[in-house]
Amino acid sequence: MLLTIDVGNTHTVLGLFDGDDIVEHWRISTDARRTADELAVVLQGLLGQHPLIDPGGVDGIAVCSTVPSVLHEMRDMFRRYYGDIPAVVVEPGVKTGVPVLMDNPKEVGTDRIINALAAIKLYGGPCIVVDFGTATTFDAVSVRGEYIGGAIAPGIEISVDALGARGAQLRKIELMRPRSVIGKSTVEAMQAGILYGFAGQVDGVVRRMAAELSDDPESVTVVATGGLATLVLGEASVIDIHEPWLTLIGLRMVYERNAGG
Repeated sequence: MLLTIDVGNTHTVLGLFDGDDIVEHWRISTDARRTADELAVVLQGLLGQHPLIDPGGVDGIAVCSTVPSVLHEMRDMFRRYYGDIPAVVVEPGVKTGVPVLMDNPKEVGTDRIINALAAIKLYGGPCIVVDFGTATTFDAVSVRGEYIGGAIAPGIEISVDALGARGAQLRKIELMRPRSVIGKSTVEAMQAGILYGFAGQVDGVVRRMAAELSDDPESVTVVATGGLATLVLGEASVIDIHEPWLTLIGLRMVYERNAGG
């Protein structure tokens, strides 16, 4: 089985693949203070709870990270606890098969390249990937599978936190769909502003991006992923496909390309 690990700024998502199928997944908080030993304890605890996994059940690991300090500890953990298992860390020099047409390709987050790879392989191009994470990212992929650029906006949770922190009479709210876009309470008004505001943002950015990406904007496939995607799916009209494990699937593809899995 292949263990895939996507380390984000807020959450770390882990997935276990048996061939092409994801058979288990977990989401834990990303903590830059965790040491390699602590990471090993967490990982062994998660794997140990699965009835289909024996101690030698994992025979490959693939990881990408947007948090350098966590990646450093991950490398140490692999070396100390999983030294006999092939591990692929997505970084410059690792073969992804995705040409990055940016002014400085090295500054593009590895998770965004991985998402582009999975989207083009699964759905073809041109396509746009919208990832609802700590930031909401929009990534454009050409019909030839090239990563040609994107856009970054503050994420939904960041916006909610900022609104609660900076508004004297506002507070942190639960992210859920309100009864109406016209809120009947402060909480509902905030929920409506966040939900429908972000849905409008997604529709607006994607339509502009699709018009630049193709002479036929309707031919551009829009793929949503990320932990908060389900909140916006029913309201944003431009999303064609929801693939919650897009990054993990991309990690599996990169592992196969680099380790011959």
